[in-house]
Amino acid sequence: MKAKLKRKKGKTINIALLLYDQMLATSVSLPVEMLRAGEAVALQENRHAPRLSLQMVAETIKPISTRALIKLMPDTDIEHAQRPDFAFIPSLWRNPRPTIVKQPKMLQWLSDIWTQGSTLIGGGTGVCLMAETGILDHHPATTHWHYVDQFKRDYPKVDLKPDFFITQSDRTYCAASLNALADIVVHIIFQVYGQNAAQQVERNFSHEIRKPYEEQRYLEGAADRHPDELISQIQFWLKTNLNSTLTLNEIAQQFDISQRSFTRRFKLATGINARQYWQKLKIETAKELLASSNLSIQEIAFQVGYQDQANFTRLFKQMLNLTPKDYRAMVRKKLFSND
Repeated sequence: MKAKLKRKKGKTINIALLLYDQMLATSVSLPVEMLRAGEAVALQENRHAPRLSLQMVAETIKPISTRALIKLMPDTDIEHAQRPDFAFIPSLWRNPRPTIVKQPKMLQWLSDIWTQGSTLIGGGTGVCLMAETGILDHHPATTHWHYVDQFKRDYPKVDLKPDFFITQSDRTYCAASLNALADIVVHIIFQVYGQNAAQQVERNFSHEIRKPYEEQRYLEGAADRHPDELISQIQFWLKTNLNSTLTLNEIAQQFDISQRSFTRRFKLATGINARQYWQKLKIETAKELLASSNLSIQEIAFQVGYQDQANFTRLFKQMLNLTPKDYRAMVRKKLFSND
């Protein structure tokens, strides 16, 4: 799931946005605006970047009444819709059951396109449409907190993870809230267009500072849910000793494991090498301190184990395309803006 889509010259990414009565308009309008913004950034950098083809899809061609009283007109019905690379299934206002029973063709279409290779993204109670098809059986999912008990009763075969805002499994993404949906969209922009486009969209659309996508999701077979107990112990040590100046070789010795075995087992268990993992932990903590504390950049560098501020700044900029000073200015502006 982490692999990026191949970016071929002239490639088109097909996006479907499902429409049905009583849906929340923002769970369709927000992905569209974010995806278009990511496309615009990418095309500025490379005129051969993939283009987006977006279709609003409904069971029939007639205006859809949304909860916001905004009527949306589908571009096509499901019988004539293109097979999408990504299909967004919007959240519903209140109990989703009445809408679900009125969408038999939509449910079949979702099952068909998923079988054919499409990736499905459900927002809030929109996840119930995915569950109704059986696609989520024996896979993790999440949904709006208010309907957790009902979801458990209606779809007992789904491995519901109500404490997670995001789940990801086998070409399915589930978001518990609109904010979580926005994080998934940023993740998809990264897959399609790369880091710069994703970061620029995130800066413009994320009005609060949240944990990265990878830390919010429940991923089937995720890196922090592996059976290697020794590596789990080392991960915990790394998380709680960010200011340590020990080398990874010295840390391995503390746990009575050779550097070679440590390197091999860590990558096998987590899917990432230990150096990258520890650097990411340090930078994420630094981001939180820059946003929420008045510590100097030098002091923050020390807090996360960098004695050399220049080295810390170089790594920070390499990972975020911003210096620590610029990042602090950006998040402070968002957090304390009166707009």
